[in-house]
Amino acid sequence: MDYRTLGRTGIKVSPYGLGALMLGASIGNPDHDDAVRMIHRALDAGINLVDTADAYSRGESEIVVGKALEGRRDDVVLATKVGLPMGDGPNRGGASRRWITSAVEASLRRLRTDYIDLYQVQRPDPDTDIEETLAVLTDLVRSGKVRAIGTSTMLASDIVEAQWVAERRGLERFHTEQPPYSMLNRGIERDVLPAAERHGMGILVWGPLGQGMLTGRARRGRPSDLVRSGLLPAIDDERRLDAVERLLPLAEEAGLRMTHMAMAFAIAHPQVTSALVGPRTSEQLDDLLAGLEVRLDDELLDRIDEVVPPGTDVTPLDQVFVPAVLRQPELRRRPLRERAAVTAAA
Repeated sequence: MDYRTLGRTGIKVSPYGLGALMLGASIGNPDHDDAVRMIHRALDAGINLVDTADAYSRGESEIVVGKALEGRRDDVVLATKVGLPMGDGPNRGGASRRWITSAVEASLRRLRTDYIDLYQVQRPDPDTDIEETLAVLTDLVRSGKVRAIGTSTMLASDIVEAQWVAERRGLERFHTEQPPYSMLNRGIERDVLPAAERHGMGILVWGPLGQGMLTGRARRGRPSDLVRSGLLPAIDDERRLDAVERLLPLAEEAGLRMTHMAMAFAIAHPQVTSALVGPRTSEQLDDLLAGLEVRLDDELLDRIDEVVPPGTDVTPLDQVFVPAVLRQPELRRRPLRERAAVTAAA
C-alpha cells in the first residue's frame, strides 16, 4: 500500500479510506456483525483510515466502528465528524462550544476510545463565529482527546478565513478538508483544492462513485441502487446520465470496471490524499478492494476531461453546503421600497 501524508500532520493514510456512512440500520447495513467483518476486511487489505460521523444513523455507525476497532485501535487513523443535527432540540447540532464539548464525549464513548485522530466539522455553521469553533477544537487537541481537526464541504473563502483566524488568534488550524469529488463533480478543482494546497491541508474526498452513478449499474431508465432503495434523492437527471453514458465506453476500452476507473480518477489528483469508499455490503467492498492498484494513464485522464471538463460539476449535489445568500432570495435583493426609490431618482 502506498500510504500518503495527511496534509502537514505527519499522519500516514491509505489512498482509499473506509467511509462508514452505510454501516447502520438507519440508511445502510443493519447487521453489526457483518459490518464489523467488512471493517476488518478493509483493514486486512491495508486500508488504515476509517471515517464516520456522529450523525450517521444517529450514532449507530460510530458504535459499529468502535466494536470493530477493539484490539486494533492503534493501527487505525480514526476520523469522525460533528455538526449535523443529533436530535430535535435547537442546540443539538452545529459548531458551538456548547455542542462540540458534549458531542465529542458521546463520540468517544460510542467509539470506545480515549482519542480521535481526526475530528471534523461536518458542515459550516453560519450561526457560530469560526473563532468560537476553533477555540473549542484547540482545547480538545491540547487535552489529548483529538489529534487533528478538519472540515467538510467548506467554501474556499471560508477555508482561507479559518486559517487566518487560527494564525491571528494562536489557535489550532484545520488540517484537512473533506469535499465531494468524482468524475461527475469536479468543482473543487477550481478553488477549494488550490486554497487547501496553499495552506497545506490534506484532502479526503467523499462520493468518488458519484452517489452510485459511477458503479456501472446506473443507466438511462435504470436508476442507481441508492436512488432505487430510497437512500438518496433522485439525482439521475439527464445531464448526469449523458455523462455516464459517455464515460462507460472509456472504462470498457481500458478494460476496467467503472468503479475502478472512478476510484482511480479520484486518487489521481495530486492534491487528493485519500478517497472514501462507502460500501453497504461485503460484495461492494470486495469489488472496490479489487481496484486498489488501478492507475489511469494520461490519455485516459485526457478523455475523461473531454467528458467533464476540469473544475466543473455536471450538476450540483444536494448534500453539499449552500450559503444562505444562494438559498434565500431576500439576501440578494434590496427591499422593494429602496429599489423603487432608485428607479424614481433615475
